[in-house]
Amino acid sequence: MLQSYRNNFLFWMIFGTGMSVGFGLLIAVLVDRTHPVFETICKALIFMPMVISGVGASVIWKFIYEYRPTGSTQIGLLNGIITALGFESQGWLLLQPWNNLFLVIIMVWLQTGYSMVIISAAIKAIPADLLEAGRIDGANEFQIFRSIILPSIQGTLITVTTTIILFTLKIFDIVQSMTGGNFGTQVIANVQYVQLFRQVHNGRAAAIAIILLLAVLPVMYYNLRQFGKQTEAFR
Repeated sequence: MLQSYRNNFLFWMIFGTGMSVGFGLLIAVLVDRTHPVFETICKALIFMPMVISGVGASVIWKFIYEYRPTGSTQIGLLNGIITALGFESQGWLLLQPWNNLFLVIIMVWLQTGYSMVIISAAIKAIPADLLEAGRIDGANEFQIFRSIILPSIQGTLITVTTTIILFTLKIFDIVQSMTGGNFGTQVIANVQYVQLFRQVHNGRAAAIAIILLLAVLPVMYYNLRQFGKQTEAFR
């Protein structure tokens, strides 16, 4: 359980959420300045993984992380690249604690498209006159981003962040499909699954479910409170 707490709250919640929202924000800002045709294609390609289930994404990434001993024919993309460069192949999912980050990358690949689409819509809702006024006053693009764009989309960023935090707290399918919780990659939901279906210990599984519920409740409460404020603002 201590290992699952570390993985859920450090790797998945902090790194996973941070990278998903950060990449989504970066891509949304960059493609907003490109030609509409390129913007549409770019957004479609980045959003595409969102329609894949966690298990389906895990199957794809298993081929990327696949390990074969050095000297053998490599079918894993990463090991194929590094062995072609003269390095030894690596068991990416065995390298503790870095294997947790390799699993987090799968979630980031899935969730970046979601955050990009929501943030991009918020950026496009910023009045063009406001941005133009900043440029007339001599602000460069970084100053406009920091002083105009970020404050204008703050509510959207918070909503996207809390939504992805909820996803990371309940993460299960990626870990179960890739490692089964072995090699130091255990997470709370997978511990509950093991206790219920493998150990057949209903009491422990129920206790873990309560812990997971208590971890999710504050984020849900905050999300509902923010939604209530936005609803009142539109009335």
